[in-house]
Amino acid sequence: MMTNATGPETLATTERRSPAGAAGPERAVAHTILAIDPGSTSTKIALFSGRDQLASMTLRHASAESATFDGRLAAIVDWLASQPGHTLDAVVGRGGLLRPIPSGTYTVCDAMLADLRAGVRGDHASNLGGQLARALADPRGVQALIVDPVATDEFAPVARVAGLADLERISLVHALNVRAVARRDCAARGVRLDDANLVVAHLGGGISIVAIESGRMVDANNANEEGPFSPERTGSLPCGQLAELIHSGRLPNWASAKTFLHREGGVSAYLGTNDLVEVERRIAAGDQAAAEVLDAMAYQVAKAIGAYATVLSGRVDAILITGGAAHSTILTEAIIDRIGWIAPVRVHPGEDELTALAEGAGRVLAGEETPRDYASSIITTDQEHA
Repeated sequence: MMTNATGPETLATTERRSPAGAAGPERAVAHTILAIDPGSTSTKIALFSGRDQLASMTLRHASAESATFDGRLAAIVDWLASQPGHTLDAVVGRGGLLRPIPSGTYTVCDAMLADLRAGVRGDHASNLGGQLARALADPRGVQALIVDPVATDEFAPVARVAGLADLERISLVHALNVRAVARRDCAARGVRLDDANLVVAHLGGGISIVAIESGRMVDANNANEEGPFSPERTGSLPCGQLAELIHSGRLPNWASAKTFLHREGGVSAYLGTNDLVEVERRIAAGDQAAAEVLDAMAYQVAKAIGAYATVLSGRVDAILITGGAAHSTILTEAIIDRIGWIAPVRVHPGEDELTALAEGAGRVLAGEETPRDYASSIITTDQEHA
């Protein structure tokens, strides 16, 4: 029997929205879609009718048990029971750390399920997205889908060369938000994404700078290992000094190194906080150190954008800045001051993965996009051979 996930272990907040009307022409049929975005300590869920969000929930996991697959599934089932009158047409989940695949919307097949359960490229909460989608879709006889997972890989061959024969640059980026923002920006201007050359900067807890050439993400920094430092990640580091730091014993194992690089780096390492609202408050109060660190982050982002503009040989239609950190006007203005000469710059602050997931599923249900097959789409790279 499934447990009641709204008990003491789980805090759920639900928001209801009246259909607000969507930009662009309405579809003849408004399909009902459940979108699922699992995080490490919460699971975000929303019901959509066409492009309109009907209701949403943030399930916060107060214990390890409630954060498991079974705990999350039980909570979602309970919440759906509290939303009567909706017959689902599809369930779509956040894509996880899968094998390298091109962008697109994918059917959650058995091969994908096996890789998500095994964590073939690492353990991450997003690996539960496809699993939850399939578990909820199968009993209802509807499609289970994922959209533009973080493992999306459309790198040009030259972009994979790392500088050491034993290593290869890999594509792990904020593909879902990057492509959703790029697609919306193009649609607003009557342009097909497949006809656009863009540099998109996703600024969040991690930072992805992506070169999009004719709709394909041909190069990007691995947000866990490369590129600008972020509110909590180190980004690229001087490799010789990093090797010395590891050799000194300060980072005795991978777990400590991962925490150091992914949770204690960037702005947090300098200012003791990863909250840019707090950083801006300090700047307003005259904190020079806070101003210098935020400017350094803007400098590194701008420098990376310039670098990825060269990937497109300077033929850049627009530069798009998005992600949660794009709400910081101090940050975005400092970036634009340095890169505005390259191409028009447009800021799309925030990220809405649930809407991006629902849009992808909606394109499939409307016949605008054919869902891809995971097993036949896997890209074989040198690392996949290894």
